[in-house]
Amino acid sequence: MFFDSLVMATVFLVLVIVTVSLGVKTVPQGHKFVVQRLGKYHRTLGPGLNFIFPYIDSVAYKVTTKDIVLDVPSQEVITRDNAVIIANAVAYINIVSPEKAVYGVEDYRFAIQNLVQTSLRSIVGEMDLDDALSSRDTIKAKLKTAISDDIADWGITLKTVEIQDINPSETMQKAMEEQAAAERGRRATVTRADGEKAAAILEAEGRLEASRRDAEAKIVLAEASQAAIEKVAIAVQQNELPVVYLLGERYIDAVKELSGSDNSKMILLPGDLPAAVRGLIGSFGK
Repeated sequence: MFFDSLVMATVFLVLVIVTVSLGVKTVPQGHKFVVQRLGKYHRTLGPGLNFIFPYIDSVAYKVTTKDIVLDVPSQEVITRDNAVIIANAVAYINIVSPEKAVYGVEDYRFAIQNLVQTSLRSIVGEMDLDDALSSRDTIKAKLKTAISDDIADWGITLKTVEIQDINPSETMQKAMEEQAAAERGRRATVTRADGEKAAAILEAEGRLEASRRDAEAKIVLAEASQAAIEKVAIAVQQNELPVVYLLGERYIDAVKELSGSDNSKMILLPGDLPAAVRGLIGSFGK
């Protein structure tokens, strides 16, 4: 009899302990527990010590209230000008209503990732390639506006969303590199052609200036010769002997220069050889 009473007391004590353990719930900081009563949502437990009715109440979901970082996988996005780029993002969310997050959508993480991807494709699809690559802040602002209202229905707040990478695809990168190389080649050709053109112009201007200076020099020399001839003519007038003397002196100097040359093979004879011979005979006769 005593043994039976002891067993019953032990069973009762174990039952009490189990009941108390089922009724007392300690929620850690940064979390909330969603309680269901007989399969239906009943209430949400906050951090600290909480009590529920054993056997009819149960903790169905344990939800974190810390900021959650969702990595959105990379995807190919087609721009308005039919260029393919690779883009990915990261979203920072916070669950403010755990009951909406667990009952409003099957998997809020998967749902938000797909929502960000879809919105990103839509936003970038309305932009040209150059704008998409240089307008991260614009894409970020539009993306945050596009998904904030949708996830608010699930009791989730979007803190921010960042575009991690947005780059052209490998094919587009190769095409852009070829285009840049062609543009650099075109600029080099234009620069070289401009340089050759400028050099030709400068050379032509130099030849023109040299020709102009030569013409001016010839005019000056002609004017000087004319003035000299006029002065000689005035000085000589009817007396030609000084002129003949000067010309003879110049002639003799020229002959000396020719005879002094090592390669000289010339024989100079008077222009009027018979008159010269007669002059020599006459001088000997005297």
